[in-house]
Amino acid sequence: MNKKLFLLLVGLMSLSLVGIIFVQGYWIKNAYRTKYDQFSYNVKNSLLNVASQIQARELDTYYSIYSDIVDSIGNPNSITYNELLYATSDGNNFEKSVFYNSILEEDFKLSANILDTEIDSIQFKRLTNRKERFLINNALDGSDGLNARIESISRLTEFERNQFDAAFRNISGKKPIHQRVSKTEIDTLLRKQLVDRGIESPFEYAVFSRDLATKVQSENFEADPEYTYSTPLFVNEDLNTQYQLYVSFADMEKEVLSGILGIAILSLIFTGVIVLAYSSALSQLFKQRQISQIKSDFINNMTHEFKTPIATINLALDALKNPKVKDNKEFLTRYLKMIRDENRRMHAQVENVLRISKLEKNELDLPKERLKMHDIIENAVSHVELIVEDRGGYIKTHFGALKSSVLANDSHLTNVVVNILDNGIKYSEGEPRIDVYTENVKNTIIVKIRDQGVGMSKSVQKKIFEKFYREHTGDIHNVKGHGLGLAYVKRILDDHDAQIYVESEKGKGSTFIIKLHLIS
Repeated sequence: MNKKLFLLLVGLMSLSLVGIIFVQGYWIKNAYRTKYDQFSYNVKNSLLNVASQIQARELDTYYSIYSDIVDSIGNPNSITYNELLYATSDGNNFEKSVFYNSILEEDFKLSANILDTEIDSIQFKRLTNRKERFLINNALDGSDGLNARIESISRLTEFERNQFDAAFRNISGKKPIHQRVSKTEIDTLLRKQLVDRGIESPFEYAVFSRDLATKVQSENFEADPEYTYSTPLFVNEDLNTQYQLYVSFADMEKEVLSGILGIAILSLIFTGVIVLAYSSALSQLFKQRQISQIKSDFINNMTHEFKTPIATINLALDALKNPKVKDNKEFLTRYLKMIRDENRRMHAQVENVLRISKLEKNELDLPKERLKMHDIIENAVSHVELIVEDRGGYIKTHFGALKSSVLANDSHLTNVVVNILDNGIKYSEGEPRIDVYTENVKNTIIVKIRDQGVGMSKSVQKKIFEKFYREHTGDIHNVKGHGLGLAYVKRILDDHDAQIYVESEKGKGSTFIIKLHLIS
């Protein structure tokens, strides 16, 4: 895939994911705000209803006292009599209706002590309504005759109550608040109103008089503006009041969040799944791109690896055609050995590729037997010591382990050590200087293969056991290889239930540490 197209695709996917996360966040924020506003609306309505019920209860209490005594009062202070008379007739003038309506208004002065107030007296009116209807028929001779009379007398209690309410609101404020409403009443009414609206969060309440706290409040009330609501209490006819009823909810956020928690969690889970899927897809994309790059490097390296021996073999074959060489046994032997060595080299490369392929398919059968680790190390050293000596270096063994018996496959474990030694040789710029140490730690044998080569960075150390991986050195093929040696080492050691680590520092060499279980 083209690099620019790849980056564009990644950018679009990332932008889409950020957009999804933003939309989810915006939705959750709006849902929270809606729930918060609904909570506030329900609380405010509850407070208004509680204040209204308390005021109506107080009015009912005193109006019932007034109703009981107003009928037994003696002579009124003054009397006003209002009359209204009017008549109607049908279209034929055979019948007329005469309506008579009168209102008797009696003014009384009641002692305020009856209502338990500090006012000397209170003015009240008693209103009585009397209605009469006369039906008059026209006789044939033109005279009128009374046919029927309907009469009703009633008290205008509703009007009296409204009048009482207006007067009482102005005088009831003289009483202290704790005599007008109790904590129990507020608590009961508030709890009922809130539960009816689906609010079960614990609350605290208080009645304030001109911003000063009164005795009417719950034990743990604290006026926090963020979680506190208020409404006027005991409003008079001028719409004035000196009292405010406050209610606070310490767990208000918990109550609001609980309403959207289920949907929010599901939304976050689904968003998380999308993020994980996106991360996985992005990781796979980068991995595939990296594998593609690594395979390209592998093909280039393998081509380079085969190119030299093929060219050498061709040159040797051309030389063998020379009549002078045919008759010279020394040259003949030399060129035949060269062809055999180069052929063996190519064969080894192919075997490495096939070996790692079989490991990937789990087709490699590794029969194991009891072996001495020290013998395996010495055998591996013998495979590469001529190369080391040719370059003027050395391989030294320091066997400190007293026990070295392991359950292993001889050829493959030998190849493991050979590959690590070969790695140390290839990455030594001067003379290869390699030391091999062994020691026993509990029931294991530790093998340390230390070189003094170029070393490697921390990032490279994490990847050297990956298939096809080689440290990038541009297009310079000063270090031959195809990135399969250490991957093969890791797979063989995994099969032996062994572990391998590497310690390295750039410019100071590397140490490969192998840990195998001992057998008795």
